[in-house]
Amino acid sequence: MDRVECIVIGGGVIGLAVARALARRGKEVVVLERHAVIGSETSSRNSGVIHAGLYYPADSLRARFCVAGRHALYDFCASHGVSHAKVGKLVVATEEDQLEPLDALIERARGNGVDDLERLDPQEACALEPLLVCRGAFLSPSTGIVDVHEYMLALEGEAQSLGALVALESPCLGGAVTDGGIRIDIGGRDPASLVAQIVVNAAGLGAQEVARNIEGLDFAHIPPLHYAKGNYFSLTGPSPFSHLIYPMPSGAWLGVHVGLDLGNRCRFGPDLHWVDNIDYDVDIAEAGNFAASIRRYYPALGDDALQPDYTGIRPKIYGPGQQAADFMVQCVDTHGIDGLVNLFGIESPGLTSSLALAEEVADRVGA
Repeated sequence: MDRVECIVIGGGVIGLAVARALARRGKEVVVLERHAVIGSETSSRNSGVIHAGLYYPADSLRARFCVAGRHALYDFCASHGVSHAKVGKLVVATEEDQLEPLDALIERARGNGVDDLERLDPQEACALEPLLVCRGAFLSPSTGIVDVHEYMLALEGEAQSLGALVALESPCLGGAVTDGGIRIDIGGRDPASLVAQIVVNAAGLGAQEVARNIEGLDFAHIPPLHYAKGNYFSLTGPSPFSHLIYPMPSGAWLGVHVGLDLGNRCRFGPDLHWVDNIDYDVDIAEAGNFAASIRRYYPALGDDALQPDYTGIRPKIYGPGQQAADFMVQCVDTHGIDGLVNLFGIESPGLTSSLALAEEVADRVGA
């Protein structure tokens, strides 16, 4: 049976970043991606935002990786020619009773190491965005946007230049913990089995299924998977905004926000729906709810201005009404299997966190 040093399961942003980190440390790496193209699930169906690190509890993995990852991602984009822009973000309070939570959010973000926030009164906010209506806001100038596809291609390209192999249409069917390493069984056009010393399960929406199919892993260590679907709607024509605009968050949901792409196109979303199955159809009936949410800070939104765009589904490890969970980076100290890393619940800010998270994984497996 063929052997390889490292197998990374999942060719999305996280899997490709991990493959790059391991290859940069001289490891032999094979990436298994079940689809015909890289990053076709969670990685390509999000807002494309480089987050600053505002929302996450102090000392959480999400806070730590987001702040460190943001710096690393801007540097990577600059050095690898990946299209991006530091457009900045306004977080806005639309009601008087949101002002105190707004200030508390500023303090949380500063505690996470975000040291460039600027508190704004309504006039100052409207000077930046004349169509905005709010009771108060703050500016996060280090928030940005990135061309996610270019970023993934750059990660893949660098990993391959260092010897990594990215195998498309190569689903992980299962495997087993053996005395000689971890066996991974591969389907697709050329079925095979490989034995590796290091296996990183970065399968995103499929991470729990991959873990359940590895013989020798106690199922008690596999968290539940909840699908959180979000619709996006867009505006036709140039964007009326130059910044990202986020309402004050409601619990673990950041609200229907203004997103931008690098072509100055404006979109709104996501909303939040807990679903039982993966379905990427836009729910057109949600346009009315979107419009009502948006008009709280953008009352000039025209009737019938919203066009259905796309959807995304996040792999959450907590369900409706439950407290938001941290990233789960599960290693030998949890499940007892040397060389196996399971990455569960890697959703927002996973894109921003990807490079920092990848280095953490490489450190934990001793690469």
